[in-house]
Amino acid sequence: MPPIDKHIKISMERTGKEYRDIHEWIDAEGHKSERHDVTKILEFGKMFEEKHGEEGAREYIQHIHDDLNGKFGHLLEDMEKMVKDTLAYFGAKQS
Repeated sequence: MPPIDKHIKISMERTGKEYRDIHEWIDAEGHKSERHDVTKILEFGKMFEEKHGEEGAREYIQHIHDDLNGKFGHLLEDMEKMVKDTLAYFGAKQS
C-alpha cells in the first residue's frame, strides 16, 4: 500500500488538491483495517462527499483502489515467485 505522501501526490496530480485529511484519516494507526473495509465504502464515501463534495468521495475510493492494487499486486508477485521456485526445485521449467 502506498504511503500517505504518495497518495497525496497522486491526488495532487489528479485533482490539484492534496486531500491530506482523507488520506491521513484512512491510514490512521489503530483504525486502518476498519477504514479500509470495503463494506463501509458507501458510509465513508458519503461522509467525504458531505465534507469535500463528489471529488473528495472519489479520492477516498481511489485511495482504497490504490491500496487494493498494491496488496494484490504484491500477492501475485509473491505467488509467481513461489511457483517458479517450486518448479525449479523439481527441475521443471516454467513455460
